[in-house]
Amino acid sequence: MDQKSDARELNDLMVRRREELAALRAGGIDPYPPGFERDALSAEIRESFNEGEAERNVAVAGRIMSLRRMGKASFFHLEDSRGRIQVYLKKDDLGEIYDSFRLMDIGDIVGVEGFVFRTKTGEVSVHARRLVLLAKSLRPLPVPKEKVDEAGNRTVFDPFSDKELRYRQRYVDLISNPQVREIFRQRAAIISTIRRIFDSRGFLEVETPVLQPQYGGAFARPFVTHHNALDVDLYLRIADELYLKRLIVGGYDGVYEIAKDFRNEGMDRSHNPEFTMLELYVPYRDYVWMMTLVEGLIHEVAVALNGTVRVTVGDRTIDFTPPWKRITMFDAIREHTGHSLRGKGEADLRRIATELGVAVEDTAGAGKIIDAIFGERVEHHLVQPTFITDYPLEMSPLAKRHRSEEGLVERFEAICNGQEICNAFSELNDPLDQRARFEEQMQAKGKGEAEVQPLDEDFLRALEYGMPPTAGLGIGIDRLTMLLTGQESIRDVILFPQMKPEAPEKA
Repeated sequence: MDQKSDARELNDLMVRRREELAALRAGGIDPYPPGFERDALSAEIRESFNEGEAERNVAVAGRIMSLRRMGKASFFHLEDSRGRIQVYLKKDDLGEIYDSFRLMDIGDIVGVEGFVFRTKTGEVSVHARRLVLLAKSLRPLPVPKEKVDEAGNRTVFDPFSDKELRYRQRYVDLISNPQVREIFRQRAAIISTIRRIFDSRGFLEVETPVLQPQYGGAFARPFVTHHNALDVDLYLRIADELYLKRLIVGGYDGVYEIAKDFRNEGMDRSHNPEFTMLELYVPYRDYVWMMTLVEGLIHEVAVALNGTVRVTVGDRTIDFTPPWKRITMFDAIREHTGHSLRGKGEADLRRIATELGVAVEDTAGAGKIIDAIFGERVEHHLVQPTFITDYPLEMSPLAKRHRSEEGLVERFEAICNGQEICNAFSELNDPLDQRARFEEQMQAKGKGEAEVQPLDEDFLRALEYGMPPTAGLGIGIDRLTMLLTGQESIRDVILFPQMKPEAPEKA
């Protein structure tokens, strides 16, 4: 069947459903009543059913997902947030409303009051004594068909599996693919577990501005908007870092924020321009302490979520058991490329990048070239969780200089399944050094570098009042969720990922 035939059939079905809607209203049935008092969910009914117990009355509500009409008796499967349960309808019990059932379709939302029983085929079901239409569905669902063979093997036909449609119409995806709902329950559980762990340690959850007069805290291009009353341009934050460190200056013993950040960048399987970050700052600690916290945190979250420290992503099994491997950035590059980059100048780094087939922009400095080589030739090899430590100074303008290695900073990234899941520093708290680093960034911007750390005078003023030694951490919640739920694209863990606008649908 071609696309025109598909569209024609869809339009015919939509016309028929509107005719059913009109017939229901003409029969005195409100197809969109204000509410329904339910007292049970499908999974709980099935799991608690006891053959020897007295008759149990329940009120359930959900969407019709399959139906069989058989004259004076019918069956349908009702799906709620916890699964499906079969409902049995009998004309003698329902009277006139049973006649109206012929005007109901797969996708309609209904409420049922009745008693629980087991059918002759052994299926726990609800025998309806009352049926209420709660919402008439005017669009047919792409309901997949299932076939079970004699061995119990299940085959699914016509699933709602087109990736772009699933992301654009997440509401249909959630209806048609219940396993997707579970991914987002798990995402919520990851965040609540992190909150529980941090709150138990006495860290304070805070909120910082989304609209900022000066962006900062990461290498990224911002989104710009305009405030009419003040007549000033503002930026959607690219990171929470500089505001959270102001709070450490203010005297808090550890602050964290789980918040949306925005970066005006491309989109791929691990990047979305709107994403969720966790940032944590703890005074009197350093990056070595933070590594221990991170591996313990993710180990605990994994066990709380899945009951195990191992997860499967594609054909890979990842083990989060501490301690994780720790290796410096330069050692990791030498291990996977054979090149020692320590102490090399920009010209030598460009030559090595060319030998390795790594493209770098003409405006890129030494730090950006090293980062590009690491990203192209090392990162994808790091499947098991690994701490990459001790980055070049020019790559990290907000990190403290290394205590024993000239030209490096005290920084680590945790890499897992070939991608970064967190970034952390011993935070730079020397206001004069920080000013000099900001000024170097401004010079790089003057040479054409687009992604730099702008000079933030108010943040420098805060540092001048004194910030204690501090460990800082950023974890990408979306990427962590990808790992712990076994998903291979960031769009599978964001309910409404950014998409190119679709063409208007014709009526």
